[in-house]
Amino acid sequence: LIACFITVFQYWSHCQAVQAENVTVLEGGTAQISCRLQNYDGSIVVIQNPRRQTLFFNGTRALKDDRFQMVLFTQRLVRITLTNVSVSDEGGYFCQLYTDSTHHQVATLSVLVPPETPTVEVKQEAVEGGEAELTCVSPRSKPAATLRWMRKGREIAGVVSLQDNGKTFSVSSTIRIPVERKDDGAALSCEAFHPALNGQKRIRHYRLDVYFAPTVRIVPPAGILREGDSLTLTCSVTGNPLPRNTQWSKINDTLPERAEISGTTLQISRLSQSHNGTYLCQAQNDYGRAADHYTLLVYGDLPTHTICLSCSSSDPGAVVETHSAVPYAVIGGVLALLVFTVICVLIVTIWCSVRQKGSYLTHEASGLDEHGEVQEAFLNGNDASQGKKEYLL
Repeated sequence: LIACFITVFQYWSHCQAVQAENVTVLEGGTAQISCRLQNYDGSIVVIQNPRRQTLFFNGTRALKDDRFQMVLFTQRLVRITLTNVSVSDEGGYFCQLYTDSTHHQVATLSVLVPPETPTVEVKQEAVEGGEAELTCVSPRSKPAATLRWMRKGREIAGVVSLQDNGKTFSVSSTIRIPVERKDDGAALSCEAFHPALNGQKRIRHYRLDVYFAPTVRIVPPAGILREGDSLTLTCSVTGNPLPRNTQWSKINDTLPERAEISGTTLQISRLSQSHNGTYLCQAQNDYGRAADHYTLLVYGDLPTHTICLSCSSSDPGAVVETHSAVPYAVIGGVLALLVFTVICVLIVTIWCSVRQKGSYLTHEASGLDEHGEVQEAFLNGNDASQGKKEYLL
């Protein structure tokens, strides 16, 4: 019995065997497929691809595919390389050793497909007061990439969609965010994570484009405008998209002949009072219209007075010209107030005089009546009912 056990042990110690190692490689890289031999005695070694096509027969190429190369063939190790690996090369590679009985092991080749930098698709335009709908897309990865939206260091939760394309996956993440005019130009980013990136990430940066109606503001000139001066009005316009054209006009009239328009600027040289009026600047884009107006008031020339300030023998010409800046309308108002006051005084004086004269006449008439009654009583002997009445005229 002991002799039989020793014989079996010696047989198994000389038995040939083969071992294979699993391999993981990035798409486009180079894979090394190794078959380890035990107690090899020169028997036939065959390596086959996942479709069971023979690649090498004892070190001799059997399949015409230059991407496969035999790089090592010894009594302990057989190794081949596969360059420019694709996902179609993924699967089990057979290492077979033909002796009295066939021995084989399978080396599994796994291919990782890292994602490219994701893209951002605008599903719904961002209009002031509405919502923006953006989708981040990673069209191809294996295994599926992980997507994350970020804004100012904070994650924005998105709705994730996964599509199986056979060997690879397509992943998308969609967000909907409310937008205002202040959000125009806001920075967003979509980040893609994947095991093949070794802790790194692929980032797509995106700037939010918010559309809104224009705003218009006319920048007025400083100071008072007089006849002979020049007028320059600048129309400041904002909006997205920015209006291409601005329109200048004069309300209820046409623009003066000397008016020149250059872009957003209106210029009028040698002003006169005939140029007075309201000027309008208008702008429009696809999302609305806006306007602003400026009322021009040109004053006539006023007398010039020369005042000597700090005149001295060393600087006899130190004079400053001053112009009376009192508008004609103010002067007219003061005169009208004085005239009105005089008229009121005259009316009050006449009324008081008439009232005093009326009171005197009333008392005088009352006295005459009393005197007439006395004369009548004297003539008639105090009997008013008898005799003929006589009246003192």
